[in-house]
Amino acid sequence: MPEPDAEPPFARSAAPIFSVGAALVGLHSVVDAFLAPEPGTAAGDHLGRGLVSLALLVAAAASYPRLRAGGQVVLAVTLGALALVGFGLAVADARAAGPTGEDWTGFLLAAAGLALIGLGIVLLWRSRKGGRLRWLRRAAIAAASVVAAYWFVMPVAIAIVATHRPRAVVAPVDLGRGYEQVVVETDDGLELAASYVPSRNGAAVISYPTRAGKIAQARMLARHGYGVLLVDARGYDASEGDPNLFGWEGTKDVAAAVRWLQRRPDVGDGRIGGIGFSVGGEVMLQAAASNPGLRAVVSEGAGVRSIREELLYGPRGWPSLPAAAVRTAALALLSGAPPPPSLEDVVARNAPRHLFLIYAGRGAGGEELNGDYYRAAAGPKLLWRIPEAHHVGGWEARPAEYERRVVEFFGRTLLGGRS
Repeated sequence: MPEPDAEPPFARSAAPIFSVGAALVGLHSVVDAFLAPEPGTAAGDHLGRGLVSLALLVAAAASYPRLRAGGQVVLAVTLGALALVGFGLAVADARAAGPTGEDWTGFLLAAAGLALIGLGIVLLWRSRKGGRLRWLRRAAIAAASVVAAYWFVMPVAIAIVATHRPRAVVAPVDLGRGYEQVVVETDDGLELAASYVPSRNGAAVISYPTRAGKIAQARMLARHGYGVLLVDARGYDASEGDPNLFGWEGTKDVAAAVRWLQRRPDVGDGRIGGIGFSVGGEVMLQAAASNPGLRAVVSEGAGVRSIREELLYGPRGWPSLPAAAVRTAALALLSGAPPPPSLEDVVARNAPRHLFLIYAGRGAGGEELNGDYYRAAAGPKLLWRIPEAHHVGGWEARPAEYERRVVEFFGRTLLGGRS
């Protein structure tokens, strides 16, 4: 018969299970950060995220046995959920472009994630208490779990996805005219994949952030004689670098594209514009405030990219501020880049560049803030809300009007009134 204070068998095995799961996550973190970095990057570029991730995992494994059951459940389920996010990214990356170095350790995260979540469920079941207030207590635990998931687990998961976007193979597309595959070099030493339709009217437009994202709009511009440079953002598809779905360093990509076009004999001085979609729209707004080589930009679907924009909502946005703060901090750690300035502050410096902001009535990710961005813009500006459109769906909702408005905008700003 065991001693009255003997540790139950499951309790003795729970800590090793957690440690093994944390070790598998740590192995993947090491491979991802140091042994299989993205093309064009080195292990030193990921020193912060690799070391901090390992430190947090070691701290979690060391503190786990000392925690009460509730704390053990939180640790196990949180780490398990994030491990499954990593597994999903590995599968998506392997399906899109074939498995690479970190994908193989990413596949192991399925076992780690399921084991950790299973451990948390068993711990929660075994630690349940009776009594007249048990249902009230359990309801409070459930509510607290939902809040914790919304304020911490989801923001961290979003940051992981944002900085580990699966690459895809970009197939040849029909741009309406002949084009060439080119390479655009950034100031920080990355090679970006791009496609270029030569200009027939002396002006050119940069389309960002993917070559394959908005082909209809590229064909539209090419049909009207514009040169179109479609660029894969850093870390996207065939471009070097680490991805960031919030585009925190995207202005470096746009600056490289502007320099590339400035050397083209078919593009006249001062006749370079940009069109960005979603995160690309946000990047174009910042580029317009800082790059004199851009004359005019169309920004469609710009929204929120850090806690700085979330603050624009005022009191109605307070419930989401903790999640926004965690997401911003996690993005800064995983990307190694500081949060960019608020878009409201950015657009206040757009003059003399021309801005055309387009946003959807059924959009997402803070598109309703375009009204604030428009009011804050200091230079020439236009605003168009498309009530029935979904996120970056202006062309699909109103193709004829979209073409007329965008072509007129670039005709006036890049061609002196000709379209």
